[in-house]
Amino acid sequence: MTNLIINDPVYGFVSIPRGLLCDIIAHPYFQRLDRIRQLGIASMVYPSAQHTRKQHSIGALHLMQETFRTLGEKGYFIFDSEIEAAEAAILMHDLGHGPFSHVLENTFIKGMTHEELSLLMMENINDDLHGQLSLAIKIFKKQYSKPFLHELICSQLDMDRLDYLCRDSFYTGVREGNIGASRIIKMLELSDGHLVVSAKGIFSIENYLMARRLMYWQVYLHKTAVAAEVLLRSLLSRAKWLARQGTELFCSPALRFFLYKDIKPNDFIASSEALGHYTKLDDSDLLCAIKVWQTSSDKILSLLAHGFTNRHLFKVEIHNEAISEEHIEKTRQRIVNRLGITFDEASYFYGTKKVAKEMYSSTAEGIGMLYPDGMIQDISQVSHIIHNDTVGSGDYKYYFFTLRDE
Repeated sequence: MTNLIINDPVYGFVSIPRGLLCDIIAHPYFQRLDRIRQLGIASMVYPSAQHTRKQHSIGALHLMQETFRTLGEKGYFIFDSEIEAAEAAILMHDLGHGPFSHVLENTFIKGMTHEELSLLMMENINDDLHGQLSLAIKIFKKQYSKPFLHELICSQLDMDRLDYLCRDSFYTGVREGNIGASRIIKMLELSDGHLVVSAKGIFSIENYLMARRLMYWQVYLHKTAVAAEVLLRSLLSRAKWLARQGTELFCSPALRFFLYKDIKPNDFIASSEALGHYTKLDDSDLLCAIKVWQTSSDKILSLLAHGFTNRHLFKVEIHNEAISEEHIEKTRQRIVNRLGITFDEASYFYGTKKVAKEMYSSTAEGIGMLYPDGMIQDISQVSHIIHNDTVGSGDYKYYFFTLRDE
């Protein structure tokens, strides 16, 4: 039986063997990722960033395949069952993402991360596939005896990060994010069951970490993209408040479930209803509802929905220190006077956010560099760029968002 061939614009042809991996791709949970954009609101800054979580997941699978091929050529023995399980895990690692990435995690579903939702969805697919994903789930949960398999899925140098940097750089046109994933993969080694990098690959790792830092500030934490996210959170918070008051709002059944109910993490465990609705929720649910909410009789919801739909976003001020209460109160009073609303209602039209991103985390499991004599040193110990500039300290900015003056 011939493999499934996918023509990927980043890597070229991706070959996926028929069987378990294709069964995962065919599952409705995975196909849902085709309706969730990888960068969510960042397309308001980079219009070409229309790629999806499905494309990213297939790309991460391809890099995982390349990694196992490289490790095999270097003489590391890995069972075929372990390879298939790890590939299945990376294919499913983003299943739990909701519309517009992390927005729902902090508005409708508090206390439940997308990783936890991914795991629940994996377990459901495992039931559908009669237990074929048991080893993949074990690897995903970091419960398998070979830790490098989990590190390929989740670490400071995993296939998830390698793909999203390559892919997001490609689709946004931010060339600084291009990291040369194939070169990094060629430098990978194993030591005591852990993933390490050959010492001669130090410049590739430095380039990777610097590119990641640049992508965060230029794309993921771009002030306009963050402003759009803050506006969307305000919009959804207002919709949620109106729903609690009994106001009838246009929305799909899946969105209605989370809008009109207070869902807690335990609700996903106690019943299949919450997860069932969540797996039907994608970008189109929110976009369609927000478009209709522009004509809402609620002035605040209407203004916010109109702003989001037509890209009339909040103005952004960037400060080096925390925003003063005096500045916030002056802004709040200005909004009250301009819109003729109450002080409490004015809170929907401004916000603050401390934004930080470090190049390399000194607290998480590090990136080990393997020397010819067998010695392993953390990248922070041998790289002057990382050690001198960024270890344990991130870049901090304080964003202040407010309604634009007409």
